[in-house]
Amino acid sequence: MRSAPDDITETLATLAIFADLTRPELEKVAHSLEERYFAQDERVLREGLSGSSFYIILEGEAELAARGKRLGTLGRGDFFGEISVLLGEPPVADVIAARPLRCLVVPGDLLREFLQTHPRVCYRLLVAEARKLANVTRRGA
Repeated sequence: MRSAPDDITETLATLAIFADLTRPELEKVAHSLEERYFAQDERVLREGLSGSSFYIILEGEAELAARGKRLGTLGRGDFFGEISVLLGEPPVADVIAARPLRCLVVPGDLLREFLQTHPRVCYRLLVAEARKLANVTRRGA
């Protein structure tokens, strides 16, 4: 069952990556997203295979692994798929639903266009990526 755009708008407003957007901007984004559900243990992305969308977790948890090594757990407000979209390359990690997962999905071309026209969101995405890289580096992965 798809959430109403108003519900999605409210949810987007609570996510750090969209914190700088106005209500009308959030409403526009909400209308362009697809809502997807994944069962526990369902693979969302497979390392090395095609991936062309950006995912934002609304509910549930996902496990992140690369080359057979567990990298961490993602939860509400976290996102994945951005590396594949931005680089035009296959995913660098597996993402598997650890619990039932509800995500918003942004097609890659829409994400690229959106980031070009919303530099504040692009900046927040960059900061989040830097944090992810720092965390992985600290763990020695």
